[in-house]
Amino acid sequence: MSISAKAWFLYAGDGTNTGSPAELALEDFELPSLRPGEVLVEPLYGCWEGNMGHCLERDPIDVCRFRGEKRVVIGNAGVVRVLQRGDGVEGHPPGECAIVYPGTVLDPWGYPVKAFAYDAPGTIGFLSTRMIITAENLLPLPSPSRFSTMQWAAFSARYTTAWSNWRLAYGTYRLMVPHEQLPAPNVWGWGGGTTLAQLDLARRHGCNAVMLSASDERLKLIERTGVTALDRRRFGNLYYDEMRAGTDAAFRRAYQQAELAFARDVEERTHGQKVQIFVDYIGTPFFRATRKALSRDAVVTSAGWKEGMSTSFMRATECIDRHQYVHTHMASRQEARDAIAYGEEHGWMPTPDERIFSFEEVPELSRKFLAGDVGFFPLFAVNPET
Repeated sequence: MSISAKAWFLYAGDGTNTGSPAELALEDFELPSLRPGEVLVEPLYGCWEGNMGHCLERDPIDVCRFRGEKRVVIGNAGVVRVLQRGDGVEGHPPGECAIVYPGTVLDPWGYPVKAFAYDAPGTIGFLSTRMIITAENLLPLPSPSRFSTMQWAAFSARYTTAWSNWRLAYGTYRLMVPHEQLPAPNVWGWGGGTTLAQLDLARRHGCNAVMLSASDERLKLIERTGVTALDRRRFGNLYYDEMRAGTDAAFRRAYQQAELAFARDVEERTHGQKVQIFVDYIGTPFFRATRKALSRDAVVTSAGWKEGMSTSFMRATECIDRHQYVHTHMASRQEARDAIAYGEEHGWMPTPDERIFSFEEVPELSRKFLAGDVGFFPLFAVNPET
């Protein structure tokens, strides 16, 4: 028996690069009948993630063509409510609320290779009024919980990713410099909600946590989280364009002045220690400034990129300085469970953006996200609680 649903579909591109993001199409469709081990759920709230923006920009891949499908439904972050269980499913009773664990294809050690509603074929994401998912990909929320389903929707992907990345980055640093030698390392970062979640974890581990932003709204939220907020605009333009720097002398001088001002501020704020762990989710254009901030025996860590995937450095210099580079992708299922438990117990929890977009407003949300006109945790309601 098929199940009727409505979804925002992303269609495959025609192979030409128009420079404009793809448009989503709202259409009715039919889900197949439940198979053994599957669960029918309804999304309550979804959180717009960076990978969704990459999908619309078809960068670095056209996910439809990659999956070999004419159209796909994206969105792998949020909270769902169980409606019906297939044969053989234990637990997950109707009415249960859960986070969707996005790791669909895992490596032998349990770390995700392909993501639900992104590059994993045949998966249908949060831009649909109904979803079918395997029971093992449901992570039940604490019941009762001190926090709202909207907070958990914002938590779902960004905070679990932050947990996994911080666990490895902090552990790597502590292999070099034990706690008794430096109890409060300096941890700085730039990026979005995952960076903020990770710096909040750093703060809770006794580190001196600083986050940079060029948005007044974001700076206020950073402060409310307990992380030191630093206005990036005070230094000038730290966005480095290698090609332009090679041809535009005025740009090159302005960038060098901005980088120097930033490096001086790092020295002053850290009393000469500089930064021991730098959380950099932006990528290529800020990588020069990231490296300028590093101390010896330091870690650069990331689980994604916002603006540029490729970085380069002198291997000999990095070896001498003992700089470690940590790269992770999402989280293992156990790490996600641990993150949920820690969040509930310790109040490590996001503050969603004030505006919650309706399901009909999803295209507007997508445009605002790509324009950088949203906060750290932009949510959309699919089947909101009454």
